[in-house]
Amino acid sequence: MEDEEKNRELCVKGVKMKKFVFVMLVISLIMLVACGGPSGRPMELSMIEVDFQLPERAEVNEMVELKAIVTHGGEFVTDADHVYFEYWLRGKEGESKTIDAINRQDGTYTATVSFPQDGVYEIYAHTTARNMHVMPKKPITIGTGQSETQP
Repeated sequence: MEDEEKNRELCVKGVKMKKFVFVMLVISLIMLVACGGPSGRPMELSMIEVDFQLPERAEVNEMVELKAIVTHGGEFVTDADHVYFEYWLRGKEGESKTIDAINRQDGTYTATVSFPQDGVYEIYAHTTARNMHVMPKKPITIGTGQSETQP
């Protein structure tokens, strides 16, 4: 009688163990499918990257091209949500100006601006794409680089 109860107990434990293993297997499969991309491979998380290009120097009132080359996962982003440039004379950030970039449909976004006086200007390339926003910043020296507001 005792042996029969032990066998029954072991049988119940074996069934519980099989159920547990089955449930864990199903959960693992669900996680693999949920974390996979369209090709079934795990999705790679990557930020958009912006190669912000402009000359280091220019003359007062010279037309200067600002260029943002936008990539994501090594591929050009031709459909960014919004790209614009914000610029100001160093020390006068509260007086910044903005200009929308033109989408060149090849991953590059450009705008042309001129700067009305000598000084160092700071420029952000505000870029929103793939639900991310990045804003690299670079300076440009105009004329002598000295302005009335800069020492």
